[in-house]
Amino acid sequence: MALPKFPAPIASLPWRMLWIVIALCGFGLVVLYSAAGGHMTWALPQGVRFAVFLGMGIVMGYIPPTFYKDWAFLAYGGLLIMLVLVEALGAISGGAQRWLDLGLVRLQPSELMKPAIVLVVARFYDMLPAREIRSWTAIWPALALIGVPAGLILIQPDLGTATMVALGGVTVMFLAGIPLRLFVGAGLAGAIMVPLAYFFALHDYQRQRIAIFLDPESDPLGAGYHITQSKIAIGAGGLTGTGYLQGTQSHFAFLPEPQTDFVFATMAEEWGLAGGLFIIICYALLIRWGIMVALDTKGRFERLTAAGLISTIFLYMAINLAMVMGLAPVVGIPLPLISYGGSAIMTVMICLGVLMSIDRRNRLDPRRR
Repeated sequence: MALPKFPAPIASLPWRMLWIVIALCGFGLVVLYSAAGGHMTWALPQGVRFAVFLGMGIVMGYIPPTFYKDWAFLAYGGLLIMLVLVEALGAISGGAQRWLDLGLVRLQPSELMKPAIVLVVARFYDMLPAREIRSWTAIWPALALIGVPAGLILIQPDLGTATMVALGGVTVMFLAGIPLRLFVGAGLAGAIMVPLAYFFALHDYQRQRIAIFLDPESDPLGAGYHITQSKIAIGAGGLTGTGYLQGTQSHFAFLPEPQTDFVFATMAEEWGLAGGLFIIICYALLIRWGIMVALDTKGRFERLTAAGLISTIFLYMAINLAMVMGLAPVVGIPLPLISYGGSAIMTVMICLGVLMSIDRRNRLDPRRR
């Protein structure tokens, strides 16, 4: 019996990557169902968001990379205006002013800035003559492009997102070929500035998070409660977990935010090391696909964009896992494609949509035939 033939636009999609994304999000929905105590409270809306944003990402994949190149600066400028509007008119939730209430939706411009900063810095280096890459003119404009939105996000306050924006932009700078000695010098300057930033730039709760990261047992029932309970949940899972719907840390409300920042701990308690390895392997395969897209492309903008966007997804994953294991301060970064919430999944799908656009251009390039 012959297999049915799918239309060329569907058959040409990068299905190996898409099945990985579907597997990750599908497993995430299973975890969210359990985190809600066997209810669809979080799983159902998250599933709807995934379907909508996956469709958006696929549509973005059909748009030529030149579109993203041409609109990079305009999109960046629009998001800067939105970040300023957040400071003036933004909705306040949980003590932070991060959202614009547009009636039908609440938009978080800082999330959109994560892929936008990669696009705009890649566009800047694409425009820069190769002979100037080792000069000061290759550094200060990029630092300004990164620093302005990162500063606006930091005063919302949102240390985690500001860190992600800064790391995404700096990653593109490094990939563009900025001399390593300049990064070393900037690192030393940053180390000198850390004490000043700690005492004068961070809020009290942010300084407390850093102190608790260094010594979480100093206040296990107060500021260190989140990370202490997360470690307990992960440790309780062992090799194969306590069993689906059998987790105690999330079901009895010991683990704070079991559906968002600490969803990996929720999963690890019930699925153990086996579930954790499944997630990490899926991420590794997804990141490998993104790296191959970056290596296959010919254009400077496309290569920097692809490498920067897949690095953004990697940073999402790595920082969240380090955070829930006590290897990094708690900075409120969700686990991509698994944590509950629309903003993060939208950001990841935008990254994947642009990557699919570059991948499609690679495969249609007559020079590769």
